[in-house]
Amino acid sequence: MMQSEIKTYTENQLLPFWTARTIDKSQGGFITHFDEFGNDAGDDEKSLIAQTRSVFTYSQAYRHGFGGPIMKEMAEHGVKFLLEKMWDDTHGGFYWMTDRAGRPTNKQKIGYGHSFAIYSLSEYTLATGDPIGLEYAEKVFDLLQKHAVDTNYGGYWEFFAEDWSLMGPGAPGGDRKTLDVHMHLMEAFTTLYEASGKSLHRRKLAEVIEILIYKIMHPETGTGIPQFWANWEVAPQIKFDIVWGWDRFADGGQKASSTDNTSYGHNAEFGWLLMHAIKIGQFHLEKYRPHLEKAFYHALNHGIDWEYGGVFVEGSHTGDASDYEKEFWQQAEMLIGMLDAYKLTHDSRFIDAYKQVHRFVFDKMINQQTGEWWPLMTREGEPIWRHMAHNWKINYHNVRSMILSYEKLGELNL
Repeated sequence: MMQSEIKTYTENQLLPFWTARTIDKSQGGFITHFDEFGNDAGDDEKSLIAQTRSVFTYSQAYRHGFGGPIMKEMAEHGVKFLLEKMWDDTHGGFYWMTDRAGRPTNKQKIGYGHSFAIYSLSEYTLATGDPIGLEYAEKVFDLLQKHAVDTNYGGYWEFFAEDWSLMGPGAPGGDRKTLDVHMHLMEAFTTLYEASGKSLHRRKLAEVIEILIYKIMHPETGTGIPQFWANWEVAPQIKFDIVWGWDRFADGGQKASSTDNTSYGHNAEFGWLLMHAIKIGQFHLEKYRPHLEKAFYHALNHGIDWEYGGVFVEGSHTGDASDYEKEFWQQAEMLIGMLDAYKLTHDSRFIDAYKQVHRFVFDKMINQQTGEWWPLMTREGEPIWRHMAHNWKINYHNVRSMILSYEKLGELNL
């Protein structure tokens, strides 16, 4: 029942939302800003994050048999724009932002965006067989190894100027390391290794897994800590100049609980991404089992709203939720995470949690007028924000969630 509900919805509502309106036929790439009715919101910008995530979405859908041949055509269309308009021929790497015509408006090199360049271009080659994706994914990987690695304390810096010189401290971001970029580099290196088979890519995947587990995740609770100083001491979580996920904290540069907050959706996402990395990299699952279980059980015990359904935004490492609203991407990642947690532990409470989030998504989070998800809702499931898409609210989380949940439900005979 849940599997067929996912398949019918994804094929008949979710993917058609995008096939009907996102392709920019005149200027290339994708239009990614839509209001609550699915109308073009008119923003004159194309971001690296939204363009790469879109390429990933259409590549993954095509690879997994969703959406039909148009998915391949859309992925090809997106890659063409990335390579012709967003690639910096002088310094290498991709610009962070262009206008709709593809003229650069922010030439910074952002590690987070480049993690998605590796991820999407590798997935594109796996899906279509076109070697150009892997060629550029490897170029980006090499640039990160050259410019972004901290050879002193380990890990990756992520905020750079156009010429890959490190940005300054504070809001420019040059003195901090983050959970976000390392988790998405794990995701990217997994798919890069799957596409390339190169031992170097597997070694760097293993390295970033170790950093995540032993430097970034809380040693007792196994939950993700957002920001660090260079030496991996916990840093107060501040708002960067180049920003994602802080829309609701625009009034201040630092969260009220700046060192004791963790995202349930992130922790579930970390867990399932790590399980996928272990599978692709052929690492030893038992070595990482305690860390996986900590992250999954924390999300289960503190993040699931058993009264109204869905998953809360974030809370304390050791206690309950502090933000009871429901944001689209946490729901998406929790669906995949709870199924993988059940696969890992055989604890039926994870299936109960999956069902709770699944019903919240299908009964509340989907805007039935458009087929896309509301971006942010009250705890009870009333829309707070009403736009359907912008740079930070694109199709990557929810389409991936539907595809992988469909497949995992089938594997588990649920």
